[in-house]
Amino acid sequence: MVATLTQPAPVLELTVVIPCLNEARTISGCVREAAASLLEAQIMGEVLVADNGSTDGSRELAAQAGARVVPIPSKGYGSALRGGIAAARGRYILMGDGDGSYDFSHLSRFVARLRAGADLVVGNRFLGGLEPGAMPWKNRYLGNPVLSFIGRLFFRTGIGDFHCGLRAFSREAYQQMDLRTTGMELASEMVIKAVLFGLRVEEVPTVLRRDGRDRPPHLRPWRDGWRHLRFMLLFSPRWLFWYPGILLMAAGLISGALLMQGPLPLGRITLDVHTLLFAAVAVLIGFQAASFAVLSKFFGIRAGLRRPESRFENWFRHVTLESGLICGGLLVAAGLFISAGAVWSWGGRGFGQLQPTTTL
Repeated sequence: MVATLTQPAPVLELTVVIPCLNEARTISGCVREAAASLLEAQIMGEVLVADNGSTDGSRELAAQAGARVVPIPSKGYGSALRGGIAAARGRYILMGDGDGSYDFSHLSRFVARLRAGADLVVGNRFLGGLEPGAMPWKNRYLGNPVLSFIGRLFFRTGIGDFHCGLRAFSREAYQQMDLRTTGMELASEMVIKAVLFGLRVEEVPTVLRRDGRDRPPHLRPWRDGWRHLRFMLLFSPRWLFWYPGILLMAAGLISGALLMQGPLPLGRITLDVHTLLFAAVAVLIGFQAASFAVLSKFFGIRAGLRRPESRFENWFRHVTLESGLICGGLLVAAGLFISAGAVWSWGGRGFGQLQPTTTL
């Protein structure tokens, strides 16, 4: 389990939190760069290394460079960050990787925006610049742009670099976000929850350098990319359920209405009762998906995962057990009435053989 923020009120302005797992080649340089930047910007702060079980001497090297080292037993990038943030003493927290890829001399940019009232400040590597070889092509041209676009589309935010690991936030904002993930998707969770809770989110340009590792990175592009996308979908019932559900219902209703009049020729093919059956199923599935979207949003608000919305809350006050029973009863009665009419019509023909093309 990762500790929560229970320590006394912060006495420093900024804590630089660096998650670390076997970064012996680079951790000392990151700590010294962050400490020098704090001194140069005249910011009262500290450098904290959240060690996630290093076995290559990273912990000792970080301490020798002047960092306060906190061991985090729970594995995972998100766990290391959350544990480090829980131990931070600063009013503001700036997080950045310990592989030498992020420029900690830019920390004053982040602090300036926090002082001006921002709750979360995210670095944008595409605005600041990418050094040659700093980002693999699949991350630079596929993964990051696509996932950032989806994040902007789903959550109506102007953040251009959803996954920049250099970012800063206030202690109060962090407590309100109540982060839960333990892996790389914590970066997405932070931005998404900040937006959902109406926090002030801003961007500043920063540079991405080529990391100093002599081993493969902890990031697994395809696996971690899917985890980011899955998280965004789970927090956006509008795109996961509502829009697909409405489209399915509309397609089913329109095609069903056309087919109710008889076979529908389309060039060399003709749509008939079998397509009508698909249309009916599309309406049912679409309605269920739209219902899931409404319920997901409702329970998300009740669980504190989304910001309350007055219009949605007012509308949902009319959804009671009694109103549900009335609507359900009317639908059952209508179905029974139509079924009785169909049986009556069948009886008028002597209960003979049914022709699906005319009865379905």
